[in-house]
Amino acid sequence: MEGWRGTRVLVTGGAGFLGRHLVEAFRAAGATVVAPRRREYDLTDPRACAACLRAHPVDAVVHSAALYGGIWFNRVKPAEIFHTNLVMGVALMEAARRAGVARFVQVGTACSYPGDLSGDLAEDDLWRGPCHESVECYGLVKRVLEAQGRVYHAQFGMRTAHVILTNLYGPHDCWEPERSHVVAALVRKVVEATDDGLPVLEVWGTGRPVREFLYVADAAEAIVRAGLRCEDGRPLNVGTGIGTSVRELVGLLCEVAGFRGEVRWDPSKPDGAARKVLDVRRMRRVLGWSPPTALRDGLARTVAWYRAHRPAPLGTEARASAG
Repeated sequence: MEGWRGTRVLVTGGAGFLGRHLVEAFRAAGATVVAPRRREYDLTDPRACAACLRAHPVDAVVHSAALYGGIWFNRVKPAEIFHTNLVMGVALMEAARRAGVARFVQVGTACSYPGDLSGDLAEDDLWRGPCHESVECYGLVKRVLEAQGRVYHAQFGMRTAHVILTNLYGPHDCWEPERSHVVAALVRKVVEATDDGLPVLEVWGTGRPVREFLYVADAAEAIVRAGLRCEDGRPLNVGTGIGTSVRELVGLLCEVAGFRGEVRWDPSKPDGAARKVLDVRRMRRVLGWSPPTALRDGLARTVAWYRAHRPAPLGTEARASAG
């Protein structure tokens, strides 16, 4: 981590869920952080990317800005998601190359893995089939940006890293029903059911699917480390490597939130793949690190944060699936 001391780092999406934790993590590592807002620079415009890097000369760019959401959001805005993320990523890396930026860290997603694969997903699986159609507009773009990092390293010598993140959760998550992912949606449901004294908590599916959940501050720490250790653009899974069923996740949330009512599962709703967990053996080897936050502890912190910052009630229609 000492390798960042005295450097200047530009973090895109610095006001977002992951981005604000990245800003804190890089500052803790001794870097000077620049985190421009979209109102200052529209990064879908190549001219704005170039102007941003002229105004803020940096040693590294960490690209975490993204337009994303849950399955419903992907269904209604696929073209906007595809165009925004592709143009922004491609333009920013090219602008960084032209500005002589030494390092570029691209934040990827487990949605990029082939949709028909299940089990423990290794980096070599990334291009072994199409993304699931429900997340193709986002996952495929991140694959393309992974390839961009590799070829820019090959031709120009740019030090690039592409970190593939599993399901994140934690403070400052997106709680909007149409955009939230599984943990945020369930935190909101469980806390509202508990605080409103509801006798029944309804959850989609059977609860059997197994997924992996990573505390957002741990993800930020891993990205700080990967920015120093990864240089050739090859993808690097970042996760816990620990599978947790959705039923177990709901049980933990009920425990930490204090819900004492009945959990009612709706098996008529889809479950998704039986198991999707990242193979993190390469992460442990390359970074010499594993996420320090246990799931129960991270969920307790998230529930406490949500209660302290809970928005105005929006009803109880939100549903969460395994994703």
